[in-house]
Amino acid sequence: MEFLQPEGWARPRGYSNGVAASGKTVCVSGMIGWDGQGVFHTQDFAGQTRQALLNVVAVLAEAGAGPEHIVRMTWYVLDRHEYKAAYKEIGAAYREVIGLHFPAMTAVQVVALVEEAARVEIEVTAVLPA
Repeated sequence: MEFLQPEGWARPRGYSNGVAASGKTVCVSGMIGWDGQGVFHTQDFAGQTRQALLNVVAVLAEAGAGPEHIVRMTWYVLDRHEYKAAYKEIGAAYREVIGLHFPAMTAVQVVALVEEAARVEIEVTAVLPA
C-alpha cells in the first residue's frame, strides 16, 4: 500500500489524499451505528460512529482483513455541524477501533439515511496484499 502525498501539498489531518494498492479487494457496505442484531444502543453521533467502525472491522475480519487494509472510507452524515462538533470524540473512537491508519476519505452531508435512527453511515474499501 502506498499513501499518495503530492510534493508541496499540506498534509491532510485524519486522512490521506490517495492510496495505491494491489491485491484482493474487499468492499464493505455502508455500516451504521447499530449492533449485529440491528439494535441501536445510542443516539449519540460519536457513539454511533464507534459502533459503525466496529461493524466495519467485523466485516473486514470475515475476509481475513483488518483496519490496516482499508484504502478508502466514505462517511455519510446527516448534519455536518453535528459531525464537526464531535471531532474530538470521533477521533478517539477512530483511533481506538481503526488505529493510526488514515486511508483516503470523503465525508458528505446527506438529506436522510434509510434507517431513521442512524446519524452516520460509513462505507469502506480494503485491499488485502496479493
